[in-house]
Amino acid sequence: MKNWFLCLLFVGLLVFPLVLADDQNADINTQITPEEKAKFDEILTPVFKIYNFVKYIATVVAGIFLLYAGITYMTSGNDPKKRDTAKNIAAYVVLGLIVIWAAPIIINLLV
Repeated sequence: MKNWFLCLLFVGLLVFPLVLADDQNADINTQITPEEKAKFDEILTPVFKIYNFVKYIATVVAGIFLLYAGITYMTSGNDPKKRDTAKNIAAYVVLGLIVIWAAPIIINLLV
């Protein structure tokens, strides 16, 4: 049941933009003018400033959590639960950093 819902959600997310584009009679091959591009860049400037601020703050917090995970792992001794917790914290921190730092690259590839 759960897999069918996920498949339906995935197909819906693929079809939804097509339906919106059809409803608005949007032309995909429209070229933007330099003035429109400049205005778009002007709008995005504060967004990128906020993103960079959040990215660097998240990196500092991730460094602190990696330090905590390392100390927890070193002091775990023979406790496998502490060791697994430290490994999971480190893995999720690294995964989060990859997502945060790779997001602009992925967006540029999609656009």
